[in-house]
Amino acid sequence: MALLRFFSIWETILKIRLIATVLLMLACVTASAAPRERLSLDRGWLFHQGDIVQPPILGHEESYGNAKAGSAGGAAGNEYDDSDWRRLDLPHDWAVEGPFDPKANVSQGYRPRGIGWYRRYLKVDPADRGKHFELQFDAIATHATVWVNGNVVNRNWSGYNASYIDITPYLRYGDALNTIAIRVDAEAMEGWWYEGAGIYRHSWLVKRSPLHVVTDGVHATPRLVKDKQWSIPVEVTLNNSGKTAGDVIVEVTVYDPAGKQVAQRTAPARVSVLGTSAVQLPVTINNPALWSIEKTNLYRVTTRVLQAGKAVDETSLHTGFRTIRFDAAQGFFLNGVHVKLQGVCIHQDHAGVGVAVPDSVWEYRLRRLKELGVNAIRFSHNAPAAEVLDLVDRLGFVVMDENRNFNPSPDYMKQLEWMVKRDRHHPGVVLWSVFNEEPVQATEVGYEMVRRMSAAVKALDDTRPVTAAMNGGFLTELNVSHAVDVVGANYQVPDYDKYHKAYPNKPFTSSEDTSAFMTRGEYKTVKEKNLIASYDDDAAQWGNTHRDAWEAIDTRPYVAGGFVWTGFDYRGEPTPNEWPSVSSVFGIMDLNGFAKTAYYIHQVQWIKDKPLIHIAPHWNWKQGENVRVMVMANVETIKLLLNGRALGEQKVDPYRMNNFNVAFEPGKLEAIGYKGGKEVVRTSVETTGAPVKLELIPDRAKLAGDGHDAMPITVRALDAQGRAVPLADNEVTFAVSGGGRSIGHGNGDPNSHEDEKGATRRLFNGLAQLIVQTNYDSKDAITINASAAGLQAASVTIPVQQVAAIPYVASADAPLTFVRSWRIAPDGDARPDPNQKLASFDMNTWGWGSPPMRAAAGSKYHLYRASFTPRKNLATGTGRIRFASIKGKAEIWLNGQLIGKKDSYAAEPLDVTLPAGAGKREINVLIEAEPGQGSGIEGHVTIEPGLLVSSK
Repeated sequence: MALLRFFSIWETILKIRLIATVLLMLACVTASAAPRERLSLDRGWLFHQGDIVQPPILGHEESYGNAKAGSAGGAAGNEYDDSDWRRLDLPHDWAVEGPFDPKANVSQGYRPRGIGWYRRYLKVDPADRGKHFELQFDAIATHATVWVNGNVVNRNWSGYNASYIDITPYLRYGDALNTIAIRVDAEAMEGWWYEGAGIYRHSWLVKRSPLHVVTDGVHATPRLVKDKQWSIPVEVTLNNSGKTAGDVIVEVTVYDPAGKQVAQRTAPARVSVLGTSAVQLPVTINNPALWSIEKTNLYRVTTRVLQAGKAVDETSLHTGFRTIRFDAAQGFFLNGVHVKLQGVCIHQDHAGVGVAVPDSVWEYRLRRLKELGVNAIRFSHNAPAAEVLDLVDRLGFVVMDENRNFNPSPDYMKQLEWMVKRDRHHPGVVLWSVFNEEPVQATEVGYEMVRRMSAAVKALDDTRPVTAAMNGGFLTELNVSHAVDVVGANYQVPDYDKYHKAYPNKPFTSSEDTSAFMTRGEYKTVKEKNLIASYDDDAAQWGNTHRDAWEAIDTRPYVAGGFVWTGFDYRGEPTPNEWPSVSSVFGIMDLNGFAKTAYYIHQVQWIKDKPLIHIAPHWNWKQGENVRVMVMANVETIKLLLNGRALGEQKVDPYRMNNFNVAFEPGKLEAIGYKGGKEVVRTSVETTGAPVKLELIPDRAKLAGDGHDAMPITVRALDAQGRAVPLADNEVTFAVSGGGRSIGHGNGDPNSHEDEKGATRRLFNGLAQLIVQTNYDSKDAITINASAAGLQAASVTIPVQQVAAIPYVASADAPLTFVRSWRIAPDGDARPDPNQKLASFDMNTWGWGSPPMRAAAGSKYHLYRASFTPRKNLATGTGRIRFASIKGKAEIWLNGQLIGKKDSYAAEPLDVTLPAGAGKREINVLIEAEPGQGSGIEGHVTIEPGLLVSSK
């Protein structure tokens, strides 16, 4: 059955995973191997769900300080007490963890979203001083503000684009921890589907030479020059964050799919201080191995920056050689060969994990589409994760890459330009889509907006056509279709021929079609239970059934192809239902990737190279009940038998499928397919007994112990003869032990409100899915036990292969508070009052500083003042104030009380007990200098847990 694991393609998947691992290691090379490091920042985050609102800013001193760099307050600030926050690793979607709420937004799947905060601490080696540091967040849902060391460094207005943030100017080195704080506003919505909440894609820290290739700064899209001669007009964009202008040699090397060097080019460049420079390095490749859906040949383009003969930066990407053409009369051509686009639209959530989908689960989803016969994907309605496009290139799909926000204003144009820069090297991308279903699509306004966005795309990549997904309006006098290269139509089947007749020279494709309804495993529509039969009879009023939509596309040569709405069910938009339904029923597959009847309808239409036959429904009914039997096949004729008795023979209908009305009797229902009068394929369904035991079916043979690899496991119930029971609804309890954990589960029931992260899940029409993920640095096997009342339990152990960890930034705990911002009194020879008052509006009499603070020889007394709020766990008097070094005699005053002294002039550490008490404290340090010597606070001042070590 299609729902079972597909070990027959495991060897291919192992190869793909090996290539992906090599690529990742190339991208994440450590300092010992190359000058660039791309380090995972997924580990060790602190999370608080809900907003943390700062009290109003009052008074001159507070107002003055608030406006200064690095002075963010509250959870955005350096010294905020996050000791009781939840610790977690990324990617993370907090919305999927929460309960369903009938008062929440139906489009978001009745999941409350809200606001959340993340914090993380980062230690930077002093040896890295001078390097360029960049924070990268691949996506945060939805709007995000990022602070580093109390400085706002980025604001992002989309949940689907990455943020690349230069944090070099803000960093502290050595023991002085750096604080990253992120406020995520997931109340903001960009779509009408489940969007999740939080930092749901990967995060990275990139360390580079000050003179380096910028992120997404290598443009390497191949072009056919003539015959079999190709060019890669490589353009490399460099940046110099250093303190001197740099003269470098840029070297580009191209390697074929076997790793053999096939071309190399160098060019000199000079980059000014804090400047950017672009270098052109076109290379010629003769007779390359072409990329196609069937043969995914990928070439590696490696760029090195050499300074004084030494490589100071290196980066690699993969690309492919292929030609694409959209013809107004005949559709789409890849490498000169006609290809009908057998496509699906997909959103990015999956059962159990929401939008925080592990890369390996994306791989599973794409394999399910490949097995279905899909050759094209529209990522709707946003750019996918970069890792997903890497998989697309390797598994063999062509892609419509779609922009989320339709707006040519600067903030939103940056999102479009980011997508094109990031994705233009992918051979799988064949269309840029600038929007989906915009109300102004039929107007001059829409035309002008698209004209500008299309020009921005073409300025970055003119090798692919631009489209827009229009759900009408393309027959008006001036509209968006006049500004795009390929017209995309969402539904609008009655207008296909009208448009082609009016504009016979305009390429045309269905960009979205179908919108049919099915509940997996249901074959009777029960409206009061929000259940819809899986016979492909029901569709949205704007759409068509799967069979009607594909027939309209396949019988029109000028239609390049179609993109079924949707490949998988997704949370939210439960049309035509509302509460208690919480997810859609449009999918060819459910949220888990389990097949519906639509899966087999399309599979027999789209796969031509092997005979296929399927039967719907199951064969567990009441005696004598009339059952509609649908047979789907790609052969010439079919025959249906019940318990060996022929019920009829029909010529296969490739568009409508074949239907029989059968009076139920227990036993075996068989369908046989014939070609040339000979049997070529056979399938059957059988009446089963009651469930007696559980079965666990891993998707793959083993897992990688890198903390990222994850695997879906199919859960089902079997009868006494080992047959899957199609109507089983037992509640299953899971226990996962060893080198991994459960990260979620689902069953495909659009009306289920079960906790996706809990220990139990009910089977829905015989099936459920558990997803397990390895622990970091694991080599221990994962054991999954499943139990259900009255059934024999099931257990499976999955081997975990020890692998090298993806290079990462170790998490840095912050059990201490750094006292950094100090006021410095004027030096003098008379002993000052350490607790003297300073007017709140006086910002000039006393100076400002942070340790180390050294006063030159001359004056006898020096006074330093700061304030801090100790963490909650130090309010009981078990903490200490630690001075790493004070030179000179010293008195330590806290809130007007003398709490410690240092009696020697020598530079020494000092520990002072922190008195019990909560809230903000004022600390004054009075230092007496040794005659003729300098003095001051020469090291960090920290508030730490632990008993007093020494006090002088």
